Amino acid sequence: MGSNIYEKSLFPGLFIMIGLIALGIFMKSAVTSLKSYDRVVSVKGLAEVEVPANRVIWPVVYKEIGNDLPALYKAISEKNKIITEYLIGKGLLESEITVSAPSIIDMSAERYQSQPSSYRYNITSILTVTSDKVDLVMKIISSQSELLQKGIALLAGDYQYQTQYMYTLLNDIKPSMIEEATKSARASAEKFATDSNSKLGKIKRANQGQFTITDRDANTPQIKVVRVVSTVDYMLRD
Repeated sequence: MGSNIYEKSLFPGLFIMIGLIALGIFMKSAVTSLKSYDRVVSVKGLAEVEVPANRVIWPVVYKEIGNDLPALYKAISEKNKIITEYLIGKGLLESEITVSAPSIIDMSAERYQSQPSSYRYNITSILTVTSDKVDLVMKIISSQSELLQKGIALLAGDYQYQTQYMYTLLNDIKPSMIEEATKSARASAEKFATDSNSKLGKIKRANQGQFTITDRDANTPQIKVVRVVSTVDYMLRD
């Protein structure tokens, strides 16, 4: 009878011990796998390309000063017509030219004027050219002195009226740039894996990055640099 009691108490304890050993082995394996899973290398890949601007916004600005407001309005109307005909004659469409309402400053109402002016009205007239014909507009800008022969002196150098060059075809080059950035990132990851005696695994996480479009330099705003930096996390394995 005592032997039966002993056997009954022995077997449950043995099963518990075997279970604990198995659990320990399993936990060790799980920790090893977890450590392996946590081995990640994070790399960045750069893609950069130069592209020509495909749209231009050119403010055509001139001023009229005087004391007779109706006469000034008449002069502006005539000059706007001359400028519009000139631009169309150079190859632009009328739909690419917008004439804005003139901006008028009454000098007699200026409170902070240090000296009295010899004229009362200072009027700024703006015609805006918006076109995809970038090369043509640049050519017209370089030859705008021809308007001087027609009695029109355009305002130049004012920071308020800068010519803007834009690139609007980003979607056309996005796929190839993302591919290039991803290849660049993978090359960096493979180099890291080789240096650390590891092998490159699957991608754990990827961030496409933000595209930026900037002027190549201050002297050639019509040439843009499109840039993207992608971040990719790769798994590493032995």
